[in-house]
Amino acid sequence: MTNITKPPSGGGNATAVIELSGIDKQFGPIQALRDVKLSLYAGEIHALMGQNGAGKSTLIKVLTGVYPADGGEIRLHGQVIRPSSTLHAQRLGISTVYQEVNLCTNLSVAENIFAGRYPRRGPLGAWSIDWSRMQQEAKDLLLRLNLDIDVTRRLSSYSVAVQQMVAIARGLSISAQVLILDEPTSSLDDEEVERLFGVLRQLRDQGMAILFITHFLDQMYALCDHITVLRNGELVGEYPAAELSHSALIAAMVGHELAAATAAAPAAAEAGEPAPDWLQTRGLARRGCVKPLDLALRRGEVVGIGGLLGSGRTELARLLFGLDRSDAGDIFLSGKQVHMDSPVTAIHLGLGLCPEDRKAEGIIAELSVRENIALALQARQGLWPFISRARQAEMALHYVKALGIKTTDIDTPIGQLSGGNQQKAMLARWLATQPQLLILDEPTRGIDVAAKQEIMNEILALAKQGMAVLFISSEMSEVVRVADRIVVMRDHAKVGELPAGSTDHAVYALIAEHA
Repeated sequence: MTNITKPPSGGGNATAVIELSGIDKQFGPIQALRDVKLSLYAGEIHALMGQNGAGKSTLIKVLTGVYPADGGEIRLHGQVIRPSSTLHAQRLGISTVYQEVNLCTNLSVAENIFAGRYPRRGPLGAWSIDWSRMQQEAKDLLLRLNLDIDVTRRLSSYSVAVQQMVAIARGLSISAQVLILDEPTSSLDDEEVERLFGVLRQLRDQGMAILFITHFLDQMYALCDHITVLRNGELVGEYPAAELSHSALIAAMVGHELAAATAAAPAAAEAGEPAPDWLQTRGLARRGCVKPLDLALRRGEVVGIGGLLGSGRTELARLLFGLDRSDAGDIFLSGKQVHMDSPVTAIHLGLGLCPEDRKAEGIIAELSVRENIALALQARQGLWPFISRARQAEMALHYVKALGIKTTDIDTPIGQLSGGNQQKAMLARWLATQPQLLILDEPTRGIDVAAKQEIMNEILALAKQGMAVLFISSEMSEVVRVADRIVVMRDHAKVGELPAGSTDHAVYALIAEHA
């Protein structure tokens, strides 16, 4: 890998538009950023890459005034700046478009572009808003982005792709010199992505400095000129995109070189015929989330999903559990086609899901351990009959003992438990429904080593008892340790399968191989 040692020729200027040096940021005992540097030049699209927790979001928040840096400095055209808020950063010429577009969808397109800066009529702008001028200027800005739409319509009437263009137009309206895009393509289809890329290339050619954050390697290579890689809050290196191979990039992100893309020998199969498929998908897909995918799960096996963040792992779990509706393809249970139209349907059909975001989508912090464990079973039964307090207590005490959940009392609010014990309670919630398939999305994220080991052991025990388990984790070593098969995903598509006994190196190499 070749580090950049001089300003990129595409920028044309020896001085960076934005230069961060020695950036430190600490949250309590956690060092989120340590001595990070980043240089962004006019006329370039620069990728900021790294796995989850690498420090990308924290660095962007320091740059845009959300967090103050604990050390280091930020220079804009060579002058030290200290953004104190996102509004201050905007006034300095630094505009950000987030994955979830932060606009007011109840307002018109023109109002969103000029929110807080409406043009006015009359002496010193004392009179009313100059609506015709605002709408014309909004239309002119969007035409620069090759977008001709009715700017008087509510933003909510347009697609996410159009809303992102409006967010970019807002940046142009404040004369942004730096445009930051944080996962802008996560909800776009291929055609919308290419349209966005055309606009970004146009802005780059006009001299704008663009920082592009993504987990999609193909998109990064198709668009970006240079790459900065972070890992564990520290700078790994800054590279010309054309000189950094896919495998070298992944090695920089994960911290080790890749082995050859050859799978290890399969584990010895037990005697007898393999169990029939319990769940099958054929061409299952959702626009912008999962490309047509075939998957098979058998009782008594753990199937791991291997892939980098943004590969479509969570999106697949949501489709299987009915949280999102598929646009194409079919799901079969024991050979019979089913329509997974809601989580309630999934629960009735024998599926359970421990979601990725335990705090936002899993636990209800104010409710007790007992109440949290009973939730899924109550949902399957409906509002009536209501599970009695005595029955709830019986279930909770059983699983507290079986899973080793550490709590002073089953009526303790679950929010007071440690992360590992909250995760065990989520497992208990779904075990109480006696599921045929348990989908675990990042079940060990944010918990200590001992709790991780206990949960991993429980997963293996459930499979031995005949349950099918779909296991998703960013920790590839965990995936290869528990999985009987590994389905490898990249850029929302399945790129292959690896057998039991494969290494994490083999998974990463397969991801890189399908560039």
